[in-house]
Amino acid sequence: MLQKAEIQQVIEPYLQEHGLFLVNIGISAGNDIEIYVDRMSGEVSIDDCAAINDIFENAFDREKEDYSLMVSSAGLDMPFMVARQFEKFMGSQVQITLKKGGWVKGTLTGYSEQGIELTIARLVKEEGMKKKVERKIATLYSLAEVKSCKPVVEFK
Repeated sequence: MLQKAEIQQVIEPYLQEHGLFLVNIGISAGNDIEIYVDRMSGEVSIDDCAAINDIFENAFDREKEDYSLMVSSAGLDMPFMVARQFEKFMGSQVQITLKKGGWVKGTLTGYSEQGIELTIARLVKEEGMKKKVERKIATLYSLAEVKSCKPVVEFK
């Protein structure tokens, strides 16, 4: 069975040369291999996926190791898996799903070992004001309380 480290070692030079980064390598018990990549700016092209597929197939002989392979970009419906995805979407709308249940939408304004910071527009009643006013409030969600985080897709 192929190992994640050896797969990463084979494809890493291409990723670095073309401004891509590895999001995840999944290997099932049946040797079904899924490789997800992303790019900090712009999109991952079908040519990138085909090139990674070719590099993989040239490095690993199907006669020795029976496998199926799927190379894809990290889709907008996939939760973030690596820090570089948080960097890529800094300043964008994201949705955090909480482990205790529920979710929160806001603008991603920070990510660290301490957690994920979202800025959320809220209506608040201020002293001396008759109407509520909109204020942007930054809230830090610890990684321990977050189940997943993914971008919000808006159609205009």
